[in-house]
Amino acid sequence: MAVIRPFKALRPKKEYAHLVASVPYDVVSTEEAKELVKGNELSLLRVTRSEVELPENIDHYSPEVYEHAKKNLQKLVDNGYLQFDNQSYFYFYRQIMNGRAQVGIAATFSVEDYNQDIIMKHEKTRKDKEDDRTRHIITTKAQTGPVFLTYRGNDKVKEIINKVISENAPEYDFVASDGIQHTMWVCPAEYNEIIVTEISKVDKLYIADGHHRAASASRAQAEMAKNNPNHTGDEEYNYFLAVLFSADELKILPYNRVVVDLNGNSEEEFLNKIKVNFNVEEVDYEEPKQTKNFCMYLNKKWYKLEPNQNVKKANSVGDNLDVSILQNYLLQPILGIDDPRTSKRIDFIGGIRGTAELKKLVDSGKFAVAFSLYPVTLDDLMAISDAGEIMPPKSTWFEPKLRDGIVIHTI
Repeated sequence: MAVIRPFKALRPKKEYAHLVASVPYDVVSTEEAKELVKGNELSLLRVTRSEVELPENIDHYSPEVYEHAKKNLQKLVDNGYLQFDNQSYFYFYRQIMNGRAQVGIAATFSVEDYNQDIIMKHEKTRKDKEDDRTRHIITTKAQTGPVFLTYRGNDKVKEIINKVISENAPEYDFVASDGIQHTMWVCPAEYNEIIVTEISKVDKLYIADGHHRAASASRAQAEMAKNNPNHTGDEEYNYFLAVLFSADELKILPYNRVVVDLNGNSEEEFLNKIKVNFNVEEVDYEEPKQTKNFCMYLNKKWYKLEPNQNVKKANSVGDNLDVSILQNYLLQPILGIDDPRTSKRIDFIGGIRGTAELKKLVDSGKFAVAFSLYPVTLDDLMAISDAGEIMPPKSTWFEPKLRDGIVIHTI
């Protein structure tokens, strides 16, 4: 039984939403964040990446950074740019990218559901990234950006979403600088109980993106509960901010690979070694047309790689994924990429950047070879989670990204 709750959001006044809402804190570097906040005093990046306002030599994980984030968030409230709703609502958040729309429910979800695997994971997290957002949550007493959740859908919930969207004017509606349209409706409170009841019928929710945010919310909850002698389990820190989408509305893009060298092989040696496990064919297209196929860019040519009889079906769900086949039969044995999480010889290019970026990187001489993959499916993601397995690193790229600051959950 999954728990979903409406909440009293801290959110921008209507006229400021397009200025406050920002890209997620973890998709930009400090330098990129500094460029994005130029000329915009209201950007939530000044809260989520508050080091942009501090001396360049400051440790990004120092107490001063988190205290400055707290100060900047309070300033947005004190100056009237952010305000609290006077009662608890669900919020319907629609994104449109290249003509494709997806609509989710912004709400709060149970940390206990996360801890007990009612909310399923498919990625490992890094302690340093967890440490960062845990301190940010505890210091600011706020979850400033949502986790991206998905589930197999519910017809009654879809009916309510469609009804509210068709009958009510949106609270926010703006197009961001990247061309993605963000629209939000405040769901009338009369629907709260129905949504809670319908989602409670769902056995499992799945993290699509935002594993570090969810893990940090769990760690913050544990620390705050431990320090609260009157802890009851009903406090706001027992819940975390997320947007829940029906899986049939989402699209996963591939996460492509580039490798800096051929691991001491000549081009001919490299191709001959690949042919042990793959049928290799020069092609005039750049993206694989079906699963279990790969496109490779080498010396200004594209090749299709199709596993042959030497590539055996694995016992685990994860080892049968395309990313695992490429890793286990090519990247590791031929190119020497033993651990793609830590290797400095491989990089990962989100599918949103297209195959042109792969060609550019290889043609520049910075990389020797690139691999274009077929995207993982949501069924794959759910099957991995259901099996209690971990997705190989850099397997999925969800686009569009959820904006930080459209709604904030204070704890």
